[in-house]
Amino acid sequence: MKRLLIVSPHFPPVNAPDMQRVRMSLPHFVKAGWEVTVLTADDREPQAPLEPALLQTVPDSVRVIRVRCLSRRWTRFLGLNNLAWRMLPFLATAGIRIIREWRPSVVYFSTTQFTTMPLGRLWRRRHGVPYVIDLQDPWVNDYYRQPGAPPPPGGWKYRFAAASARLLEGWTLRRSAHVISVSARYLDDLARRYPWWTANRGSVLTFGAPDDDFALVRALPETARPLLPADKRALRIAYAGRLGPDMLPTLDILFSAIARCQDAARPVELHFFGTSYAGADRAESTTTASARRHGIAHLVHEQPARIGYLDSLRLLLETDVALVLGSEDRGYAPSKIYPTLLAGRPTLAIAPEGSVLAGAIQELGGAALVTYRPQTAADEQAVSVLTGLLKHCLAEQPLPAPPLDRQRLESRHSAAAVARRQLEIFSRAAGRSD
Repeated sequence: MKRLLIVSPHFPPVNAPDMQRVRMSLPHFVKAGWEVTVLTADDREPQAPLEPALLQTVPDSVRVIRVRCLSRRWTRFLGLNNLAWRMLPFLATAGIRIIREWRPSVVYFSTTQFTTMPLGRLWRRRHGVPYVIDLQDPWVNDYYRQPGAPPPPGGWKYRFAAASARLLEGWTLRRSAHVISVSARYLDDLARRYPWWTANRGSVLTFGAPDDDFALVRALPETARPLLPADKRALRIAYAGRLGPDMLPTLDILFSAIARCQDAARPVELHFFGTSYAGADRAESTTTASARRHGIAHLVHEQPARIGYLDSLRLLLETDVALVLGSEDRGYAPSKIYPTLLAGRPTLAIAPEGSVLAGAIQELGGAALVTYRPQTAADEQAVSVLTGLLKHCLAEQPLPAPPLDRQRLESRHSAAAVARRQLEIFSRAAGRSD
């Protein structure tokens, strides 16, 4: 039997975006006959919310080993909150022990805690086990170096993270058996950075659509408290997920269009959830300043703190119109694309021309897509098109959007389809002799 060791510092009951790919793939790995062990953090002070219901989706046969990590009570004096750094020495020794005793066929790093990934090369050197890297975000991020980009957040912490990324990325990836990326742009960036990079080293693999998770949500008790106000008069537009500085131009286009609809007989209510990755006690509003500038602060409601993953799916089923927002970083591939399309609600997508998000909507349909020219002032044409779409909704007319190509979605982007492609990559990696 083939054995797969997965390194995923975040794992249920912790709800963090970077563990969802692993969580959704696990049942399909087990069904295909793989023996799976997950190495994760035993973090007693997680920054992400806890969602015990997600444990129901983890197959009983999956062995989960929780590795000690240093307490933030002590590391905060060094300005160190990053989970990867706090667990790194314990993860390194636990991995060596498991590889020596269990002898996995391949090690799979699927996380945005990038500092854990160099362990793959160290373990390979010591024990010969191949490793596969999953880039859900860019490890080296050049967004803040682009003309017109805002200044990077985080001060010295950002500079340290950027320097360590440039030092470790190439060293780690060069000896990997394969690199999986959610965006072709990330692989293109690797080709530009490293002369040794070849196209066969990497594959684009989207996030999986959470087919089984919607069934779990629909089975929740009907007594669950609604996330949105039951205002039948207002048009409720909802969004759950990150709103970083790279997404503010998209937000500006949305708010410009909303401002032009204020004379409609029916009001628009915008609801934003989980816009900050910071803890609930440190989360700050992203929308307030822009909403005030456009004169629509009374129409915008934001809850910056993260909500549960299952609640984010429930939100999609409650809302009148679902919203998907793109980033000025056109390689950004939001994992919320496929859940939003699967929910079957009227959907608005706003994204830069040529972005991964725009390409996904153009491929699959299921949403009214508004594209704009990036790194410009609010694109007047985009604002005008979006205003027209909003007025359709306010007049209770169907949102003009191409139908969802469900067959294509299921065959290429379902959790089962993504897991099959992952297993093909693992099998090739396990068969390598180098």
